[in-house]
Amino acid sequence: MAAAELKAQITAKAEALGFDAIGFCAATLPAAARERLNSFLARGHHGGMGWLADRAEQRAHPQALWPEAVSVIALGTSYAPAEDPLANLARPEVGNISVYARNRDYHDIIKGRLKHLGQFIVSRAGGGVKVFVDTAPVMEKPLAQQAGLGWQGKHTNLVSRRHGSWLFLGEIYTTLALAPDAPHADRCGSCAACQTICPTAAFPAPYQLDARRCVSYLTIEHDGPIPEEFRAAIGNRIYGCDDCLAVCPWNKFAQAGREQKLAAREDLAAPQLTALAALDDAGFRALFAGSPVKRIGRNRFARNVAIAIGNTASPALLQAAQALAHDADPVVAEAGSWALRRLLPLSAQTG
Repeated sequence: MAAAELKAQITAKAEALGFDAIGFCAATLPAAARERLNSFLARGHHGGMGWLADRAEQRAHPQALWPEAVSVIALGTSYAPAEDPLANLARPEVGNISVYARNRDYHDIIKGRLKHLGQFIVSRAGGGVKVFVDTAPVMEKPLAQQAGLGWQGKHTNLVSRRHGSWLFLGEIYTTLALAPDAPHADRCGSCAACQTICPTAAFPAPYQLDARRCVSYLTIEHDGPIPEEFRAAIGNRIYGCDDCLAVCPWNKFAQAGREQKLAAREDLAAPQLTALAALDDAGFRALFAGSPVKRIGRNRFARNVAIAIGNTASPALLQAAQALAHDADPVVAEAGSWALRRLLPLSAQTG
């Protein structure tokens, strides 16, 4: 089969499987991508995500992960929301869950599609394939830029001219030699919207992220108490943060994602903090079954809910804060006590 025909067949199959973007590149990364990773780690900007440093060599060199890899097929799935992703921030009584986590876990959906596409490729052209979705030491965003899907914006996430900042990424490493597409040029220009909106000033400079200050890191990856200096700025963000993604001007070209399994569930679009605060472990697991939220566990989630309650300025949530302040988990109890200290003076004022 001619190389051009094979690429066309792979592209058509990817689209039929539900992928919204596809590109091809060699199984290598430019020196600039490796330097950015090394600088990120050297500054300690990865915080407690030790796994980023542990396999940095494999992350920086695709062939260090799999020496037989010759080409990479980068794929994107849009999860662009149909509604304003920042609307909940004006409703302190509800919890704001990042858009990507309001339904099924994207890892399960995308990995299944990647396996189907990998089988299709092997059936047509032979060779070997390995598929990855976010859980392996793969520099997904630089590879996607090399494959022409978009560019790594000033918020360090991928930006697409067609899909904005709303792409889940996956990769197929293959032993086949596939003609590479042209890398995508940076089109951020002078825009700094993503830098200025960040509630915790997590961007020390354009194209740099200090994860230790990032709300997504603090509410998802960080274990233990959240530093008090960030708590007020977190607002009602109880799992992740979409601010820097949502303000990207390129989103104006994005159409709502077509995968219904990624569309927001009604009960997770704007859940009441009082109901979330009452969840025990069994209730948490039942509510978030199949969701990426489940992986952080009830206690870390309850910690986040307690901080959101402390930011409501609503005495009506005082009882929920009191319950969390007496939680069996010491981290949850500390966050609940912090919320109590925030709400009690307001309760006294309203008498």
